[in-house]
Amino acid sequence: MSEHRVTLTWQHAGGEFTYKNFQRDHRWDFGNGAILNASAAPEFMGTKELVDPEQAYVASLASCHALTFLAICSMQGIAVETYTDKAVGFLDKADDGKPWLARVELHPVVTFNDQTALDESKLQKLHETAHQECFLARSVKTDIRVIH
Repeated sequence: MSEHRVTLTWQHAGGEFTYKNFQRDHRWDFGNGAILNASAAPEFMGTKELVDPEQAYVASLASCHALTFLAICSMQGIAVETYTDKAVGFLDKADDGKPWLARVELHPVVTFNDQTALDESKLQKLHETAHQECFLARSVKTDIRVIH
């Protein structure tokens, strides 16, 4: 259906190439002019001012859910004014002792225009449908919870 390409570039910054010394900073080039500097999470010797892969993963899941939710609302004639999500990803140890992003909690707050009145059950159904239809949520084994 479609391809989604990113070019990751990393270069040795000099000095000793050991686990504790190598530079974690790298660059993601999305091929459309958007370039993002990234690094490992600070807990893994990365640069705290840069986006880390775990944050990007959480952002991608939150973004996919939001865009799917907005698409569903637009197709149903439900006018959304704002959508904010303070998503959180939780790194945990798997059964084999290795870390994985085990859970992502989405915390969407949605406001609708003055003519739109949704009860809690309708809002819940919209989020459930968005979750079921989100391409990324369908692609991962991380437990993704929508808490609104």
